Amino acid sequence: MTIEGPEGAGKTTQAARLRATFESAGRPVLLVREPGGTALGEAIRTLLLDDDAQAAPVSPRADALLFNAARAQLVAEQIEPALRSGTTVLCSRFADSTLAYQGAGMGLPDDALRALEQFATGGLRPDLTILLDLPVALGLARKRGIEETRFESGFDEAFHERVRAGFLALAAAEPDRFVTIDAGGTPDAVFAQIIAAVEGRLGRLAGPHVQAFRPGQVGGHEMRIAPPGEPIEPSVRMSR
Repeated sequence: MTIEGPEGAGKTTQAARLRATFESAGRPVLLVREPGGTALGEAIRTLLLDDDAQAAPVSPRADALLFNAARAQLVAEQIEPALRSGTTVLCSRFADSTLAYQGAGMGLPDDALRALEQFATGGLRPDLTILLDLPVALGLARKRGIEETRFESGFDEAFHERVRAGFLALAAAEPDRFVTIDAGGTPDAVFAQIIAAVEGRLGRLAGPHVQAFRPGQVGGHEMRIAPPGEPIEPSVRMSR
């Protein structure tokens, strides 16, 4: 599962709450972020997001290549081993972010970015993507003075509008994978929507294994998750 969205949508907060929900039900779960999650990925993260780490602006092509380098290492080192062991993987950002930022935002061709994605991930794609959507001005206001990266400080509002539009276009093109959620409300309200979406989608993906659910409780919301020991191959996995 991946969690996507423009700046200030609350991806980090909601991903952590979702991980806690799975953990409370005894389901093995791995939470990772992009770029990052490995020693190489964290080093690339510093290069990509820290204004002080760059002597000159990063070109869009270099951006795309570096994000995909970090992604390739994350898939090889963390995601694929976790999936093979039957662990649920939650990823805060994945390949859709490159299509939205470097594609819709910076104007790189979609076919080239998709070829890079295929190479970096070996064709690994999420079963479910939660898109946290909110107005650009609100998202940027949330980030102002807090965890600002070069994407907030170095790009204008029009760029972020293109990114948001890019995410929404991706969601419209793949309604079976994406669930779009209004992230403009309180964290609890947003989390309630996420729980409803995840529960509904995992129930559909899980097939016969949805029959013996028990509740997990986080933040006052219940999420039905299969208890430990149940087969999970048809449920939470990323597929090629």
